[in-house]
Amino acid sequence: MKSINEPETNTVIKETKPTKVRQVISEETSKKVREALENVVANGSGRTSYIDGYRVGGKTGTAQKVENGRYLSNNYILSFIGFLPADNPQVVVYIAIDNPKGTVQYGGTTVGPISKAVLKDCIKALNIPKSEGGKDKKYKWPDPKTYSVPDVTGKSIEDAKKELKNFEVSVEGNGKKVTYQSPEAGTKLDEGKTVRLFTE
Repeated sequence: MKSINEPETNTVIKETKPTKVRQVISEETSKKVREALENVVANGSGRTSYIDGYRVGGKTGTAQKVENGRYLSNNYILSFIGFLPADNPQVVVYIAIDNPKGTVQYGGTTVGPISKAVLKDCIKALNIPKSEGGKDKKYKWPDPKTYSVPDVTGKSIEDAKKELKNFEVSVEGNGKKVTYQSPEAGTKLDEGKTVRLFTE
């Protein structure tokens, strides 16, 4: 417990400083484990928590529940624990769902997308910058295909649409040339997502 505070004024009555008891594992072992867990998110069971441009590590969990010494039929606790950046963790998230209904009974499938949304909110709240040197997510069926958004600023609407053939295109304004685009060039988007073009 970090501190005991007076409830009305929030004045700190007692504060506890952390005490290091021991080094549980070596830094070298920690690095190897973090790299392995980053690979789980990039190309393993945690792929639904992958965030482009950020090094995310994590592990899915699918635990069949027990009652009176016997496994229950189709009754699981699905979970995911994730952290970022994988090379210098600032955030750790753990989410578990007890006996979800009407869904595939795998942690990565059910809990992964929720964890991704929470981690993206953490990135915004803590202003965590993008990371370099992370693992690229390799395409696997049935993943949506992702493409890098090209730079079409300064081009005609017709030429811009040709270059953006993998995306939906929304045009704002009545001008003939693109003055601004959203998202910016280099952003990776799923096939079929919308790129907005602004003209003058």
